[in-house]
Amino acid sequence: MGYGGRSLHFIQHNPPPDGFRVAQPCLAKSRAFRVVSLGPHPYLMPMTTETLRRQLEFTLEKTQWPQLGSLYRGKVRDVYARKDCLVIVSTDRLSAFDKVLTTLPFKGDLLNQLSVFWFQHTRQWVPNHLIDSPDPCVSVVSKAEPFPIEFVVRGFLTGSLWRDYVKGIDPYALGLPPGLQLNQAFETPLLTPSTKAASGEHDLPISEKDVVASGRMSAKHFAEAKEAALTLFAAGQALAAQRGLILVDTKYEFGLAQGRLLAIDEMHTPDSSRYWRKQSYEERFAKGLPQEMLDKENLRRWLLEEMHYQGNGPIPPIPDDIRISLAQSYLDAFLSLTGNPLPLEVGNVHARIENHLHKKGIL
Repeated sequence: MGYGGRSLHFIQHNPPPDGFRVAQPCLAKSRAFRVVSLGPHPYLMPMTTETLRRQLEFTLEKTQWPQLGSLYRGKVRDVYARKDCLVIVSTDRLSAFDKVLTTLPFKGDLLNQLSVFWFQHTRQWVPNHLIDSPDPCVSVVSKAEPFPIEFVVRGFLTGSLWRDYVKGIDPYALGLPPGLQLNQAFETPLLTPSTKAASGEHDLPISEKDVVASGRMSAKHFAEAKEAALTLFAAGQALAAQRGLILVDTKYEFGLAQGRLLAIDEMHTPDSSRYWRKQSYEERFAKGLPQEMLDKENLRRWLLEEMHYQGNGPIPPIPDDIRISLAQSYLDAFLSLTGNPLPLEVGNVHARIENHLHKKGIL
């Protein structure tokens, strides 16, 4: 896929609230998608299955700190609104098909720290809301008025888009030609927006035309967000490729802060993105084999094929072995992308967060 000629954005840092330090920007300075070399590393984390199993009893399902601010609980994140900022706590909750299903050990640590990594790496091109990360599970961010649209960018025909394609459904008005294959790469990435539903409800696909026609976004703001999403996706694919992975697709969220567009929520995590192993893609695609995945598509496939679950009816129990296996794939993705293992310690996550927030003077 070619990305030449795409205009890039430069960040104007958000002024931090009193008492917070600003996270340091990425080292890259050029307008190209230059990636700092992180050196070779093994894929396996220096962590045993037993470590993950021991953490199962300590997974963070929810938080409740009224003194932190008014609480909004999403599918995965607990968001506390303060006067001058938001405090976002990434819990260990795992969702699929727009339902919260279970928890994964250390998932909150990984999601938040990987988002911090990507926000710092990409802020030279697209401004974002990150101010500080006082705990591995916590980000302090600027307030922004979010758009009610998720910007899903896809580089390959897979997942729900493939399922719609084989049924002859085109909710995004893409006009894909006949004869495409499962997991086939598009010549250029495609934007497939969806409405942003409340927790427990289903996000719905929507075409670019209908986003504006419905009044959810103005044409100007939609064009700006689309350009930002495609820019971020290009940067994400460039780094992932250098690290031996393919960023297959992902979703972005944007908001306005004092009239300025900001990337918000999360970025390029295994929750919001698909990652495949780059080395085996061509061979497996030619043979029609499933790709090697490092994301929660593994869980979606298990739910579809083994439990015949698509988000309707009672939530099936998720065995501990499935939870541990998925947690390991998330941790492998973190190591591959950042070049560093995630520092983890078995124990009470809620107490750890509370201690760090007290030390920062936030609680």
